[in-house]
Amino acid sequence: MSIGHRPKAKVISPKKPGDSAAAPGPRVVAPYAVDPETSRGRLESEPPSASRSPYARDRDRILHAMAFRRLNYKTQVFIYHEGDHYRSRLTHSLEVAQIARALARTLRLDEDLTEALALAHDLGHPPFGHAGERALDAAMTGAGGFDHNAQSLRVVTELEKKYARFDGLNLTWETLEGLVKHNGPLTGPKSVKPEIAVPESILDYCARQDLELATFPSVEAQVAALADDIAYNNHDIDDGFRAGLFSFAELAEVPLAAGALVEVRDAYPGIDGTRLLYEAIRRLIGTMIEDAVAESERRLAKLKPRSAADVRHAASAVVAFSADMQRELDLLRAFLFARVYRHLRIARIMAEAETVVGDLFARYSEDPEALPPDWREQAPPRGTPAFARYISDFIAGMTDRFALAEHRRLFDATPDLR
Repeated sequence: MSIGHRPKAKVISPKKPGDSAAAPGPRVVAPYAVDPETSRGRLESEPPSASRSPYARDRDRILHAMAFRRLNYKTQVFIYHEGDHYRSRLTHSLEVAQIARALARTLRLDEDLTEALALAHDLGHPPFGHAGERALDAAMTGAGGFDHNAQSLRVVTELEKKYARFDGLNLTWETLEGLVKHNGPLTGPKSVKPEIAVPESILDYCARQDLELATFPSVEAQVAALADDIAYNNHDIDDGFRAGLFSFAELAEVPLAAGALVEVRDAYPGIDGTRLLYEAIRRLIGTMIEDAVAESERRLAKLKPRSAADVRHAASAVVAFSADMQRELDLLRAFLFARVYRHLRIARIMAEAETVVGDLFARYSEDPEALPPDWREQAPPRGTPAFARYISDFIAGMTDRFALAEHRRLFDATPDLR
């Protein structure tokens, strides 16, 4: 696809630490892509890597973070013990990264930054997904609340403790900006949710390093956010169907899915079961990606950005679905809410999960001695907002299974969440 007249692209040659004959060829990136050569750097200055761009280094630090490994036992939709083949937050993040990198390559963006943002976007999720988030937000009333995006920032700037010189991962400004603003500006006239106050954790960090909350993020961050939508819309169809929450006949009530099912059945008469499901999902993912590329290229052609700064100061996002596709996706999301997220079985399990998280928060708050020794020794004074945030950080870092184990240790009865 073409976006018409394009400003001169940048050619980024790879580092050649070894045999130059084995090095890949230069990558041609668009002028509106983030340029690693002009990165605003890290809060704590570090020598550059001899073999990796700043954003490749960020990606690698995220991959090696303890918080990233814990995503393997954090709920996406289904609790970990319901089956080995359902998505976890970790496998969801990997699928988002794959789609994001494919989009980034097509739009000629910095793939390392895009991948880093895709991998990091859910690091702040507590156990039991959005149910755990609701419980922590309620428990933190009067102490700053809880928001998983703000918690992701806390994870990478404070809670990971691996390095001798600093807390957190000391990621670049561009990665932190994209992590906080991937859904759009948080303040000012272009704010995506003006009715919602910016979490205190984000404001506190911005007092140290301004992430420019009133502007749009980079194209790379916008791509990571859209890849998240594509990934969860499709894998929740997969997981919901295999869990027996709806049938093919019910899925065919959604026009976008109906078209994919018809196409597969026409190509493979008699196909059914998981092969029909996977073939339909393949087509859905491809259709969504093609639409996103076409609409994004149309918007970029209209804006004609000559730098990443032009994207940040644009009047609207440059990465999006077309209006027609957005309407189709709204219908698909309505179906998933009705048949999966609000299904009686899922709703009951998530209500019990909220109780588990609320119980843990109350117990630790009333009895700090219930905390593990290493957390107990470093706790701020009980009853302060800092203490409440400390308890919130501890619970938010738990996996589903650790939260259930802690609840069994501290309480006489624990829900099975089945």
